[in-house]
Amino acid sequence: MQYKRISADCHLDMLWLPPDLFTSNASSKLRDLMPYVEKNADGVEVWTDKNGANYGMPGGVGATGTPHVPGKQLRADKMAEAGLYRDYFEKGLRRPGDPHLRVKDMDRDGVDAEVIYGILAACAKMQDPEAADEMLRIYNDFLHSFTSHYPDRMIGLACLPYNNIEGAAREVRRVAKKGMKGVELSCSWHMTGMWHPMWDPLWEAVNETQLPLHFHTFPATDPELRKTLVPEVARRMTYSGLVRFQMTLATILTDLMGAAVFERFPNIRVVFGESGIGWIPYVIDRMDFEYKDQYQDLKLKKMPSEYWRNQCRATFQYDRIGTKLIEDMGVETLMWGSDFPHPDGVWPESKKYIEDQFKHLPADIVYKMTCENAGKFYGLIN
Repeated sequence: MQYKRISADCHLDMLWLPPDLFTSNASSKLRDLMPYVEKNADGVEVWTDKNGANYGMPGGVGATGTPHVPGKQLRADKMAEAGLYRDYFEKGLRRPGDPHLRVKDMDRDGVDAEVIYGILAACAKMQDPEAADEMLRIYNDFLHSFTSHYPDRMIGLACLPYNNIEGAAREVRRVAKKGMKGVELSCSWHMTGMWHPMWDPLWEAVNETQLPLHFHTFPATDPELRKTLVPEVARRMTYSGLVRFQMTLATILTDLMGAAVFERFPNIRVVFGESGIGWIPYVIDRMDFEYKDQYQDLKLKKMPSEYWRNQCRATFQYDRIGTKLIEDMGVETLMWGSDFPHPDGVWPESKKYIEDQFKHLPADIVYKMTCENAGKFYGLIN
């Protein structure tokens, strides 16, 4: 297949999954703990579980599944105009969750292939760790089957729990045997930092299987806090968090560097999904400066910036500042993504946003970021 545009960051959230996926595929021991869809007191369908967790409204907006409110968010309105939400509520069509409908939405956007991130933050809401592992195993098997319909167009990332490191390591090895092409570690604002040695069993499994390890952006603050605030104050909090949430991945990058993960496990390749890129040159430069100044005892054999270029990648959908700093990161480390079907993304107007932010760049550089880099990284292009 000839590739002209590859999105390195797309999603398949719980909102678009079959409502009985987890209850139908769980072991008898854990079936009662699995998420399911039911109508709430207002008669609205929601994903929930026996503990009352809210995983979002099927057919809703973004990863959290909120109702579409016309005029509230431009990108959500654009997706609504394309019938994404209406098709679910009027026809029962889960377009992002049906591989045959999904490729039509890819074609609509001019995307030849995509990388699919999973059920973000879902296991953080699952109170039972064993049940969370089971939920992710079921999702991973579903995603493997989902992408098998179009293996030259869809790369699915298996989800890993952050609160069971040994379990995550086992899952890495299991999905590697299934032939999946990458793994994604669920993250949270309250997880133990990755400078801690407790993470080493996971790094060992990733190093052994050589599957790319992905970290996706996650909320900068605890969403539960927002529920305790009056609307005006909560609005301030969400603005602050949304502006800086992509930079939460700077913590993970510096944690991994400080723990010498890239040196100790040379086969590890890390992707920072939907991270944005404007902040990266500063962090790279800062890591180099501090390492030379006072942290050479960290036992790195190369400069942090070298590990970045050799073993790291970042995805972004629209970052005007970052496109001015490409040389400071290395064009080979950057991969564009549409973020479909999230409203922080640019579907179904990827062409428009690509042309707008890259108009000052040579065509070969644009092609690398919007196609070639991802194609080579995931084995779609030789």
